[in-house]
Amino acid sequence: MPINPDQLRTLVVRPVLAALDLSAPDVAENLIMGTAAHESHLGDFIKQVGGGPAMGIYQMEPATLNDCYENYLDYSSRAALKAKVDAYLAVSPALASSTGSGDQPDKASQLATNLAYATAMCRIRYYRAPAAMPSDPNDINALAAYWKQYYNTPLGAGTPEQFVADYQRYIG
Repeated sequence: MPINPDQLRTLVVRPVLAALDLSAPDVAENLIMGTAAHESHLGDFIKQVGGGPAMGIYQMEPATLNDCYENYLDYSSRAALKAKVDAYLAVSPALASSTGSGDQPDKASQLATNLAYATAMCRIRYYRAPAAMPSDPNDINALAAYWKQYYNTPLGAGTPEQFVADYQRYIG
C-alpha cells in the first residue's frame, strides 16, 4: 500500500527541504514527490524489482549515493551541507547495544529504512545536476523531462510519460 502523498509531502519532504535550505524548494518538492511516485509508486516497494541494487522510495542505487558523497558532499567547502544531510542518519539500536558506541549502519541501507535521509539524498542528487530545475513547479512534463535526464538518465528504462502518469495517479 502506498504512502499517503499528503503526509509524505508535509511530514517528510517539506521539512527536509527546509532544513537543507537549498534553492527552488517548490520545484524540488514536486520533483521529489514525482520521483517517489514513479520510482516506487510511493513506497509500494523499497527494494528494486528484478533484483537490482536500488533502494528506498526514490530507488537510489548505492553507487549513486556513494558518488554524491565522494564527488560532492565530501568536499570541505560543503561540510555544512554534509552535516545537515548526515544529521538525518539514524543510529542502529542493534549496533549501539552490541558495541556501546551508537554506530550508524551503512548509508545505503538507510535509503530503504529512513525516509528523511533518503529524501535528503534525493535532493542532493538533483541539486548536483548541471542544469537548473524547471522554473514552474506545476509543469509536470518539465519535471518529468528533468527527472529523465538527471535522475533516471537517458539510458535508463523509465520514460517521462511514465513519470507523468505515475505523478497523476499517485499525487494528483
